[in-house]
Amino acid sequence: MGKIVLGSSSPRRSDILKALKLDYEVIPSAYVEPHDQTDFSYSYVENLAYNKALDVAQKLSYKAKVIGADTIVVIDNKILGKPKDKQDAYQTLKLLSGKTHFVVTSVAVVESISLSYKVKSDTTYVTFEDLTDEQISYYIENYKPFDKAGSYGIQELPEGYVKKIEGSLDNVIGLPSKTLLELL
Repeated sequence: MGKIVLGSSSPRRSDILKALKLDYEVIPSAYVEPHDQTDFSYSYVENLAYNKALDVAQKLSYKAKVIGADTIVVIDNKILGKPKDKQDAYQTLKLLSGKTHFVVTSVAVVESISLSYKVKSDTTYVTFEDLTDEQISYYIENYKPFDKAGSYGIQELPEGYVKKIEGSLDNVIGLPSKTLLELL
């Protein structure tokens, strides 16, 4: 398969690569995401993943496949970013409570010498239970979801928060393994 580089410092993405038993190194991308788009489109999130991978690939002097990924949470066609503070996290989780939203992770693999690339997206639907104010506050206080799109990490949500997941759990965590293996 050749040398693999993960262009992300996400421990969750790293865990998925470890679970796939891939030999890789981590070189975080320095690409700065624009936060100017609020309406969802696949091209937007795919472009973010591609630019993250390209940033790292252009800096390498050896042949490698560089993985870039971006995960977004969407409800009512609006992108829910990372929360600014506790109040923002609370409002986001209140919005998701009792509803179905979807999570899209776009994965890009850029070859460092030729800069040829492939990009693909995966979509998973997540339905939350009706969350009480106490459940929301408990989650924010104990899990500090400030670095997570949509104000939550699916792998750490306590029992009784999620009603149903349709699609890949790895996708919601931040790197759909089946999609990644297809691209590699």
